[in-house]
Amino acid sequence: MVEFLFGYFSVVIVIVSVLVVTSRNPVHSVLWMLLLFFHIAGVYLLLNAEFLAATQVIVYAGAILVLFLFTIMLLDLREEIRLGPFTGGWPAALAIALAVLITVVAGIWGLKPAYIGPWGIKEIQTETHTKALGKVLFTEYLVPFEIASVVLLVAIVGAVVLAKKKLKT
Repeated sequence: MVEFLFGYFSVVIVIVSVLVVTSRNPVHSVLWMLLLFFHIAGVYLLLNAEFLAATQVIVYAGAILVLFLFTIMLLDLREEIRLGPFTGGWPAALAIALAVLITVVAGIWGLKPAYIGPWGIKEIQTETHTKALGKVLFTEYLVPFEIASVVLLVAIVGAVVLAKKKLKT
């Protein structure tokens, strides 16, 4: 059953990804992206990563798509809606999507875990997934986590400086 669900999610993810890229209407692209994010969360659930699935839905399906919708609202969509439903490069996108689909199907047939690591199923069952993720994040990956925090802080400060209007005196 898990293999069937993983196959379903992977096929839908590939198809919806193509629809996100090839859809002419930006609002339709955002709606396809919403479906994509929910199916990615389904893959996380199959991997027993409930925290990542919830984060996927909250952060990406919630915050990022709202940002995209606000950006789309600022655009003039009359020209795009008046044109056809797909962009001109959809044959190439379809060929790439089929290649990715073939790769996913080949990967499903040869799917065998090679290395489980220190966090096996028994260890995660004794602790919660979130606690295990926190231990790994704040011990093994503390420096990259802090570097990402500093980079995001610099980006926020830069955006504020660029957006600040010069005061007339």
